[in-house]
Amino acid sequence: MSPIHRAFLRIALLLGLGCASLSAHAAAEQQGIPLRHAPYRVNDLLALQNGAKLFVNYCLNCHAAEFMRYEKLRSIGLTSGQVEKNLLFSAPRLGDTMKVSMTSAQAQAWFGAAPPDLSVIERALASHRGSGADFLYTYLLTFYRDTSRPTGWNNLVVPSVAMPNPLWPLQGQRAAKFELKQDAADPDLQLKTFVGFEQLTPGSISPRQYDSQIADLVAYMQWMAEPDQLERKRLGVIVLLFLAVFTFITWRLKSEYWKDVK
Repeated sequence: MSPIHRAFLRIALLLGLGCASLSAHAAAEQQGIPLRHAPYRVNDLLALQNGAKLFVNYCLNCHAAEFMRYEKLRSIGLTSGQVEKNLLFSAPRLGDTMKVSMTSAQAQAWFGAAPPDLSVIERALASHRGSGADFLYTYLLTFYRDTSRPTGWNNLVVPSVAMPNPLWPLQGQRAAKFELKQDAADPDLQLKTFVGFEQLTPGSISPRQYDSQIADLVAYMQWMAEPDQLERKRLGVIVLLFLAVFTFITWRLKSEYWKDVK
């Protein structure tokens, strides 16, 4: 596979996720597709490091993350040397943010709109149906071949998605199987219902390995949306413990001072 071909495959990862807000949620709800629960790996440094590698190699060609600086990757256990050697391709310095070389004019000409920034995409996609991580996890796992689409690909969570699946060499190519079933509320109405996938070509890794790779990628985007979330939770536990001890001391003092009044 040529470098140009590989670059093309990477062009569109998560393209349109920024547009997958209310309209995307509404489309998914109309299809009745439940979101899969994304494994929580934000506290797993190895998963975050692998997710960062996937993000830089498959997402950062088109999607910027302008609220994230490369130097922040040291928070997930990477050294400055490792970041510079393996992840720093689109910026000259560690202190730079994760930008893309593609201009807005180029994006407009090639895609019709600039690909959205992914810095906080995990937070932006959260809804009553599930977390943003659940949305991203399900979205990235439900691409299928559709010859009626310009790109040859479609997606169960975002029907008529405007991007192909750039990770298909890992996952392989799949077709979605649908059946017409009667609507429970209206027997005269038939609904097109998803019933499963058919594997057309094998991927370079097993389905379980692919699911794990996507879980790592989603975990990285979940961490990127709030890099200090683990520290926030740790401090929150400390504060709650302090308040609990202070409340007990205050209660005992109150009992001691007011025992004569009673």
